[in-house]
Amino acid sequence: MTTRPKDYYAILGVTSDAKPEEIKKSYRKLAKRYHPDANPDNPAAAEKFKEIAGAYDVLSNPDRRRKYDQVRRFGGLGGFGGGGYRPGADRPAGQPGGADGRSFRFEDVGGLGDIFSSIFDFGKRGADRPAGPTRGHDVEYLVGIPFRTSVRGGKVRLSIPINEECATCDGSGAAPGAKLDSCSECSGRGTITFGQGSFSVPRPCPACLGRGKIPREFCPACSGRGEVTQKRKISVSVPSGVDDGSRLRIAGQGERGPQGGPPGDLLVKFKVKDDPFFERDGLDLRCEVPINLAQAMMGSKVKVRTADNRKVVLKIPVGTQSGTTFRIKGQGVEKGETRGDQLVKVVVRLPDRLSEEGREALERLVEVEELRH
Repeated sequence: MTTRPKDYYAILGVTSDAKPEEIKKSYRKLAKRYHPDANPDNPAAAEKFKEIAGAYDVLSNPDRRRKYDQVRRFGGLGGFGGGGYRPGADRPAGQPGGADGRSFRFEDVGGLGDIFSSIFDFGKRGADRPAGPTRGHDVEYLVGIPFRTSVRGGKVRLSIPINEECATCDGSGAAPGAKLDSCSECSGRGTITFGQGSFSVPRPCPACLGRGKIPREFCPACSGRGEVTQKRKISVSVPSGVDDGSRLRIAGQGERGPQGGPPGDLLVKFKVKDDPFFERDGLDLRCEVPINLAQAMMGSKVKVRTADNRKVVLKIPVGTQSGTTFRIKGQGVEKGETRGDQLVKVVVRLPDRLSEEGREALERLVEVEELRH
């Protein structure tokens, strides 16, 4: 069976830039309206409910949604993005998908088949997947960390949404004791072919989630999805000197494997927050410290805050010019056995207005300096 991919945003009645809470709210509203229990004599409502559940399964998962959006924007699988590329159109004979009818290879468009696989691989065993325990999916999670934590390292507490096999139905999607019927969408095979002609790829059926069977009564705990989303709280050690965008792999903290398989891994991606005082320059830290005119002209000592939240005394020589940079050794970013320095730029701040006494004093200073020169 070949079917045109459905627009999941249209199914849920939301725009493509809808926020997760909007998607969830719309799903709940539609699921309540079309749930089989509320429409016992309406087979079309049951089909609509399955369609809604399939759309929500993809759009509620940030990683699947991102990959689905990639394919949708590609616009070549009829129904995903409109416009659309027609297989074989404007291609010379002898090239993939050309006039000679040779099959199209997804490798030619950068692994689109892999994107489809990751979107529609719902973690359940389809007709073309081996039986028995399988490894759970990896989970990627973006976490914002304070600037100073990235410099010196530390610990952050995370609460991560993880999709896990529903304990009530053991992943079948069926209510306890409910009978299972062969899926009419895929004829019980568990897979359907997305695309048209040579530009197609078989993937797990979104109606039955690759199981090949549709329960007559859906599991009340997971609404037939076979999995539930739970919050997992863990503590993560942030290495010192971590860069913005770098990743940390934590083994065994991803999704649990179906049928008792090993769990996947957690990939933590770090987003370093800006700091109002420090700016990173490789392993060095840059900052600015204001001083007044008297301190610059006569010399002084100022206290400068470090990334360790300590105060270091910095000596300002007589006649220091605004914009002069001083180096504090060993107070920069720590990475492995190496530490950078802290670069302190002093900026002379002039007063907005002078008192009468201040003005007279400044005039006397100017006269003295003019006599010297």
